[in-house]
Amino acid sequence: MTSDDYYYKAIDLLKKLISKPSISRDETDAANIIENYLRHDFKNVYRSGNNVWVVQDDFDDEKPTILLNSHIDTVKPVAGWNKDPFSPIQEGDYIYGLGSNDAGASVVSLIHAFYIITSKLQSYNLIFLASCEEEVSGKNGIESVITQLPNISFAIVGEPTKMNGAIAEKGLMVVDGIVKGKAGHAARNEGINAIYKTLPIIEKLKNFDLEKESPLLGKTKFTVTQIQSGTQHNVVPDSCSFVVDIRTNECYSNLEVLELLKANIDCELTPRSTRLNSSSISPCHPFVKRLEILGRELFGSPTLSDQALMPFISIKIGPGDSARSHTADEYILGSEIREAIELYVKLLDGLKI
Repeated sequence: MTSDDYYYKAIDLLKKLISKPSISRDETDAANIIENYLRHDFKNVYRSGNNVWVVQDDFDDEKPTILLNSHIDTVKPVAGWNKDPFSPIQEGDYIYGLGSNDAGASVVSLIHAFYIITSKLQSYNLIFLASCEEEVSGKNGIESVITQLPNISFAIVGEPTKMNGAIAEKGLMVVDGIVKGKAGHAARNEGINAIYKTLPIIEKLKNFDLEKESPLLGKTKFTVTQIQSGTQHNVVPDSCSFVVDIRTNECYSNLEVLELLKANIDCELTPRSTRLNSSSISPCHPFVKRLEILGRELFGSPTLSDQALMPFISIKIGPGDSARSHTADEYILGSEIREAIELYVKLLDGLKI
């Protein structure tokens, strides 16, 4: 098949995916499409829940293995769509539809790069994995199937980066805080106001500063995003709860940040999860060096992806623009998909890791 053939097949597959709603935790139809598509040409196709992966036919246990990954789930359509989010509409180079940019274009580009790269002998094995529940960091997504894969040496995660390389990605930890006071009647100046006790804590969190700064991701960022207290206007509140959104850099694990918080913030702090850690890859990695040779930008990404759940080296790179994700009238350009397939092949063909 020619490169044009793979491009047109990728566009057709993307349109099929757009036409089947695949909101996080409800991706069955999209997983069926991917599974059937791959089974038509490959024998080693596997499925667990709504995660689907294919292992190249001539897999060699003696070689290192590269994982190609992107996700098939989408967020719910936001208000403001002027088009049907589940009807793939092509107007010139523009292809509209929910998930077209995030991350359907990466899915179909990586699949067809897999077809091309596995058609010739390489010094590594290749696996393509379409994962589910990425948008909600769900436990039934990639985290549930990593142990079912062969040992992975390196992963390429398809997300909209304009085909530039995100060689570092911030992690996420959400922490619930609670401050205790004592209830009393507001008119008689009774009790201990939990809101007043919380204010200096929030101010301290606002200015909380960790020493290690990443050249790509900057400092770990602490943002109080929610606060709740009180039952009625004339009762001094006996508790105040708040939520801290923490974006970690690669200099700290989430557990390390949590311990530093507990040592310096005087209240009860409970993480919802510590599993979504920051990640990074060395600028000297052979794949990264190829990106540089091809003139692509290297950057640190503030947005989360399935990289956060990968216990191996990875890089984030894919067609489209992150600014279009989760927006009304989301779109991808056909030319971006063509460029992505060609660039993935240039980066992977003959790569030695």
